[in-house]
Amino acid sequence: MQDARRNAGARDEGPLRRAPQDAHARRALTGLVLIGAVLCAGGCGPSADRATTGPLAVVWAAARGPAGEEPAAAPPDIRRQLDRSLALGRQFLLASQLPSGVFRYQVDLRTGEVAAQQNPVRQAGALWGLALIHRQQPTPQTRAGVVRGAEFFAAQSRCTPDGRRFVRFPGYEQGDSGTVALVALALREYVQAEPSAADVWRTQLDEYLAFLQRLERPDHRFHRAYLHTTGEGWGAPSPYFDGEILLALARAAVEREDRELRSLVLRAAEAADAAYVRDAVAQQRDDDDAKGFFQWGCLAYALLSDSGWPGTEVYGQRTIALGHWMIDVHQVAQRRGNTAYACEGLVVAHQVALAQGDRAAAEKFRGVIEDVLRRLLTWQVGSDLPNPFLRSQPGVHPSCLGGVLTSAENPWLRIDTTQHQMHAVMLARRSIWP
Repeated sequence: MQDARRNAGARDEGPLRRAPQDAHARRALTGLVLIGAVLCAGGCGPSADRATTGPLAVVWAAARGPAGEEPAAAPPDIRRQLDRSLALGRQFLLASQLPSGVFRYQVDLRTGEVAAQQNPVRQAGALWGLALIHRQQPTPQTRAGVVRGAEFFAAQSRCTPDGRRFVRFPGYEQGDSGTVALVALALREYVQAEPSAADVWRTQLDEYLAFLQRLERPDHRFHRAYLHTTGEGWGAPSPYFDGEILLALARAAVEREDRELRSLVLRAAEAADAAYVRDAVAQQRDDDDAKGFFQWGCLAYALLSDSGWPGTEVYGQRTIALGHWMIDVHQVAQRRGNTAYACEGLVVAHQVALAQGDRAAAEKFRGVIEDVLRRLLTWQVGSDLPNPFLRSQPGVHPSCLGGVLTSAENPWLRIDTTQHQMHAVMLARRSIWP
C-alpha cells in the first residue's frame, strides 16, 4: 500500500551540551514517554515476562523543572481549554466507534455522511488513542470502547504456527506492519490501566510483539507489509511503520529483562536514525521521511535515553536535535494543515531538554507547542473559540462534536487527526501545564 497517510521536515545535531539529569526531570520524562500500548483476544503462544517495576512504573508523572522548580507560569485559561478539548475528543472517538469495534474513518461534519474509504493503520491508531484516554481518565464507556475495538482486531487476526499474531483487516490482501504495532500499543495501555484485565489481552500483546520482531529486515529496519496468508513480511521499510514498531518494541524492551529484544531495539533505532534522520538534520534539509518518523522517533528515543542502558545517552541529544529540525527546517509553525503530530514529538523533546539542562531549547519548544496548540484548539468542533470556518457553519451533525479539522476549511473529519491531537493535548497538559 502507498504510505501517503500523514502530513510532511531539519537542524544539525551539533555539539549539544549534556548536563547531569535532574531527578525531578527524569521522573517527569519517564512518565511522559510511557504513553503507548497493546490490545486483542484469544491466545496462541507463550506469554513473556511482563514486569512493570522500576522507574517505568511511574506513569504520567507531573512534569517539573530542575531541582524542585515549578513549571513556568501559563496563561490561566490554557489548562481549561486543554481539559475541555480532551473531553470533546473523547466524546468524538466514542461516538465514532461502530458496534463492530471499528471507527468511522472519515465523516462530513455538516451532514454526518461517512466516506466509503477505509484505513487499517488509522483504525488501529484510533484504538490506541482511545486506550490512552482510558488510561488517563478511565470510565465504563472508554473501557467498553477499548474492549470492543480489541475484540474486533482479535476476530480479524490469526497466529503463525509458532505463536506470532498478525492482523488481517477485512477487504485487504496484505497487512501493514504499522497496524500491528498500533494495536500492540493500544493493548499495553489497556492492560496497564486495568491490572485485573483478562490474561488473554496480555497473551495477545506478547503474540503481536513476537510478530513485530520477526519483521526485522537484514538492514535492521522492518518490512512495511506482510502476507495475509502466512504473515511473512515483505517490501521496503516505511518511516511511519518503522517508528511505530520501534516505539512498541522499545516500550516492551525497557519494561522487561529481555536482552535479545534490547539488542534488536538498539540496532533498529540506529538503523532508523541513519535512514531517516541523520542526513536531514546534518544538512538542515526538509525531508518527508524525517517528518514521517518524527513523533515516533522522539517518543522512542526518549525512552532509550532514559533507559540507563549503556551508550543510549546519545538518543536524548538526537531527540533535541529533531525538535530543532521540526521548528527550524520543517517550519511546523508555518504549516497550513493540522500539525498536532509535531506537538506529540515536541512535547517529548521539551521534556528531554529539561532533563538535560538545556533550558533554551526547552523554552523554544514550549513556545512553539503553545502557539500551535492554541491555533489547533480552534479547529475542534464544539470549541469555545471556533475558527472562521466552524463559525460559518449553520449547524453540525451531533455525532461530529469533538472532531478536529485536518485543515482550516475542510469539513471532512478524519479519525486519526482527532487521535493525534488528543495525544498531543494529553502530553502537553500532563507535562507542560500540570
